[in-house]
Amino acid sequence: MPAKPFIPVIAGPTAGGKTELAIACAKLAEERGLVPQGKSEVISADAFQIYRGLDIASGKPSMAERQGVPHHAIDIVEPSEPFTVAQWLELATNAIDDIEARGGWPIIAGGTHLYIKALIDGLFEGPPADETLREQLRAVPPAELRTELERIDPKAAERIHPADQRRTIRAIEVYRLTGTPISDHQSQWDRDTNPLADRLLLVTLQWETEAINRRINARVRSMVEAGLVEETRRLLESGNLGVQAAQALGTKQILEHIRPPETSGLSLDDAIERVKIETRRFAKNQRTWLRRLASGPADRPHRLVVYPDRDDIQESMQIIVDTCFMAS
Repeated sequence: MPAKPFIPVIAGPTAGGKTELAIACAKLAEERGLVPQGKSEVISADAFQIYRGLDIASGKPSMAERQGVPHHAIDIVEPSEPFTVAQWLELATNAIDDIEARGGWPIIAGGTHLYIKALIDGLFEGPPADETLREQLRAVPPAELRTELERIDPKAAERIHPADQRRTIRAIEVYRLTGTPISDHQSQWDRDTNPLADRLLLVTLQWETEAINRRINARVRSMVEAGLVEETRRLLESGNLGVQAAQALGTKQILEHIRPPETSGLSLDDAIERVKIETRRFAKNQRTWLRRLASGPADRPHRLVVYPDRDDIQESMQIIVDTCFMAS
């Protein structure tokens, strides 16, 4: 019986072309007869594409952009609902099993660090949430929370975006409840217990700063033209926008514009500029952890680096497909 192909995990910064490359790989594998027609399927590793109605802000691919390639972990919960890394990991691993059982080829694509890390290394669950402590922390000014995080857990502070209040609060919560930084807990994850680890091909998209910033600025303009403000207003007025979904880049900044003037009063132009700035900062953080991922051990998972700003997408997808199917 031939060996199963590697499962590509395409990780890259926001606006970095992850979905486009995943779909190109899916199509190429089917064209070559390596996978039956319609059996290459993409599993999204994006913490905001899971939300129904959060389409523009999350950069969710349209049905036309998906080109008939089935997608998983998209539009699965309401934006009022919380969604955890553990839930995504269970969904993703179940989808992998199901796709392969049907003779298909799963492709993971996304830029959510904790999703990718959980798939590769396993999951640190940590202590259960302490809602009383969380309420206390939510009342603390964000700058003070950031200062505390940098003091108690510098490694986590490097990884967590300053505007990501939810993960900042969780990191502080774990420290206060256990006395140990969350980064130390996470470093104890044991990838040797992960049966998928040696079947994954981690593909990291490494962009030059100027090139990815140009793409981010262009994407933000396209998001606004596509109706980002209207999408955000619709979600807010529906009463269906939860705390977690409201942290999406684009949604968060536009909310500051459309809420009552006494609350924010941010002009639309300033809100759009803030989206660009915060997205570029986020992408910088993504590039940092992507470099770390790319420099890890070579075989668990196997690793491949792609440079989209200088490599042709046709060449990149051929290398990925060739590498994944070389042992099958």
